[in-house]
Amino acid sequence: MLKHVVMWKLKETAEGKTKAENAQFMKEHLEALWGVVPELKSVEVGINVKESDMAYDAVLIAEFENEAALAAYKIHPEHVKISSYCKKIRESRVVVDFYK
Repeated sequence: MLKHVVMWKLKETAEGKTKAENAQFMKEHLEALWGVVPELKSVEVGINVKESDMAYDAVLIAEFENEAALAAYKIHPEHVKISSYCKKIRESRVVVDFYK
C-alpha cells in the first residue's frame, strides 16, 4: 500500500471563512471522497488542536494500491474540486508518499 500524507498551513482567513472553518470544510470534503474515488482505499483528515509556529493546521493520510492509483486520484474531478479550494486557503503544503 502507498501512503499519501499531506500537511497544510492555512491562512487565518480565506474564501470568507476562518482558518478553523476552512479546516473543517477540508476535512468533510476530503473524507467524502472515500467511496467516490475508486482508487482511494482509506482516508483520514486530522485538524491540529495546538497552535504553534512549527505546527501545521491539517493533515491528510490516504492509502492507495500504488502510484498509478494515486495519479488517478489526483485527476479525479471530485478531488480536483476540493484540491482547487485547498490551494486558495493554504499558506503552504508539504507531501510525503511512501510504501507501507
